[in-house]
Amino acid sequence: MNATDRFAEVLARLAATIETRKGADASASYTAQLLADPTRAAKKFGEEAVETVIAAVGQDADGLAAESADLIYHWLVLLAARGVPLDAVADKLAAREGMSGLAEKASRGG
Repeated sequence: MNATDRFAEVLARLAATIETRKGADASASYTAQLLADPTRAAKKFGEEAVETVIAAVGQDADGLAAESADLIYHWLVLLAARGVPLDAVADKLAAREGMSGLAEKASRGG
């Protein structure tokens, strides 16, 4: 199995696990706590993004991998907390395929 397929499988399992935590007892599940408080989930995602950048700038490959895992987990939780399905993200990515990054950014007015 190649790395892309393995990553997709792990991501799918993680997303499914997060979905099972919706409505779970928040006193027994960190994920349920975040799902119940989308603002907190967003703040945690931001914290993890900063930690990921710090690891990347520090050229810490293992740290970057670990922080990236934290970032992706918190990203999936945030999407679930706000009711944004992965298909919506996939649609946005698919719409950008074959488009230069500069052209895509210009199309958004940025």
